[in-house]
Amino acid sequence: MPVPATDLARLFPLEALRQETRDQLAREASVSDYSRGENVFEAGDLDDDTVYLLDGELRCNYPDGRSVAHVASAPHGRYSLNDAVPRRFTAKVVSGKARVMRIDRRYLEKLITWDQLSRDENNRHYGTGPGGNNWVFRLLRSQAFARLPTGNIEKMFQLFEPVNVKPSEIVMREGDAPDYFYVVREGTASVSKYLDGAPQVVAYLREGDTFGEDALLSNLPRNATVRMMQGGVLMRLSRDAFEAVLKPPMLSWVLPSEAAKLAQLGAALVDVRMPEEHAQRAIDGSINVPLYRLREDIAGALPSGSRVVVYCNTGERSAAAAFVLKRLGYDVSALHGGLGAMLRLIAASAPA
Repeated sequence: MPVPATDLARLFPLEALRQETRDQLAREASVSDYSRGENVFEAGDLDDDTVYLLDGELRCNYPDGRSVAHVASAPHGRYSLNDAVPRRFTAKVVSGKARVMRIDRRYLEKLITWDQLSRDENNRHYGTGPGGNNWVFRLLRSQAFARLPTGNIEKMFQLFEPVNVKPSEIVMREGDAPDYFYVVREGTASVSKYLDGAPQVVAYLREGDTFGEDALLSNLPRNATVRMMQGGVLMRLSRDAFEAVLKPPMLSWVLPSEAAKLAQLGAALVDVRMPEEHAQRAIDGSINVPLYRLREDIAGALPSGSRVVVYCNTGERSAAAAFVLKRLGYDVSALHGGLGAMLRLIAASAPA
């Protein structure tokens, strides 16, 4: 159910945000209706949402027997329900009906951070025209940025360098050495790769989309060519800036013992090496989706949202693969130490 932006204007701290920021949050938020006796959430829940009561009354029942009322029309109704994780109480509807709004907690924090930082008179990147900040909203909504601490957002925007580009301009070529990470601020672009001996367009980019990170993460040459379709503006980070600000928090690493436990719980092991490497030696039960084919082939192997552990020989290619899969909506980690570390664990665990 869509959320009227006017509902957000009476809530704390949303009332202090720019109208365009509230409009964006309204597009991302969801509203649900509850009936008397239903629980909005329960003590111990591990959800990722900030929850506001828009209409109705709840009882917040704590495990120790305490009970507190939360009424939408009361002065305290403008505040969110406690964001502690796990949830500290059960929120039960006691009015005839209740209307509840949920917003992803991390995204909310990132938008609040951007809204405040962009008010600084020294901020160079705030767009004053209609839709001038849509690239920021899409960028911060990306799954790849979900793990980015809010403190890194300020550093990222400080280090961004705008670059004007022309229609048909080639920003990077397949096979080039990696140098920059890019975000499309204005304009559109095509992504092409040599597949089966000929260049083929495999994706299109628009405002808020990123490119160039694969090679920076894997320390391999560029695996695609990006050509502008429309003139516009790109924001770029140097390799050093990318590695300092974005690379560490974006990647989730697991040790071989953790990966083995995740596999036992149903996580998919994905080998992102070349097919020839996989055929020579691989982890039993893993599937092979080479890094250069990951965007094109992963959906046919695993549904979005799947728990995935990616691996290669050393961790370089799996780092790039984890970034790609995170953007595509997968719950992904990279295997620390690569294939060798996992095989050593398996050998050590084998009966004598």
